Amino acid sequence: QLQLVESGGGSVQAGGSLTLSCTASPSSASSTCMGWFRQAPVKEREKVAHIYLDGGSIYYRDFVKGRFTLSQDNAKNTVYLRMNSLKPEDTAMYYCAAVPAGGRCVGTNDYKYWGQGTQVTVSS
Repeated sequence: QLQLVESGGGSVQAGGSLTLSCTASPSSASSTCMGWFRQAPVKEREKVAHIYLDGGSIYYRDFVKGRFTLSQDNAKNTVYLRMNSLKPEDTAMYYCAAVPAGGRCVGTNDYKYWGQGTQVTVSS
């Protein structure tokens, strides 16, 4: 069973930056990819970005392209989400999730492991 722990959330003003971290234990090596999702009050959970852990491609949703950067540190079993130029509409609970080895990384249901979430609040 893979456990994911997020950190790095907080409150910032619009235009500010935050970096979220997600550490997998015992190892992210048992995952095909890891992704970041977010959920704002009364809204559905949506994917923000994902990364293939074999050093492959990174996918971003259009609404974060050019502002958010996803990266990985395999030695630390950690992925990072650097968020720049934050907007009030980025306010949400952010979740890290992982797809088991051999799985696909498309929809929310593909992700079987989830962290507890970290809150990001952006004020105008």
